[in-house]
Amino acid sequence: MTEPARPLSVRKQDTLRRLEQDVDLWVATASPDGAPYLMPLSFLWDGKTFLLSTAAANPTARNLRANPTTHLTLGHTRDVIHIAGTSQFVDADDLTETEGDAFTAKAGFDPRKSGYPYFRITPTRIQAWREVNELKDRLLMQDGVWLV
Repeated sequence: MTEPARPLSVRKQDTLRRLEQDVDLWVATASPDGAPYLMPLSFLWDGKTFLLSTAAANPTARNLRANPTTHLTLGHTRDVIHIAGTSQFVDADDLTETEGDAFTAKAGFDPRKSGYPYFRITPTRIQAWREVNELKDRLLMQDGVWLV
């Protein structure tokens, strides 16, 4: 049986809770020639942007440097948060100690010790839905502005 659709305000609260509590998400990127690549990465949500880190030689890092457009996804097919955004390369030396420590505490590893670069993802669109009855009103953020 399908649960009743959540009001948008509840969906936003549920989304923010997941952004604060979940540790990993899926990152979808594309190479300069358009080849897709999907990778799970740990993240830190600061209330406005996502902070990710991966080895510089990984396809995700190479793709984000060449094409800053990305999609991020949390959850499973019956409780999904889908995020479109743009990335910005962040050298580990440019992070504040507080940010680096917060990422380390959440992710369980310190990318600074491995010389990994970071990427700051600014969401432009966030959608959230559980079942078909929530598809119609799944848009929570558009053009970087919360709609609820």
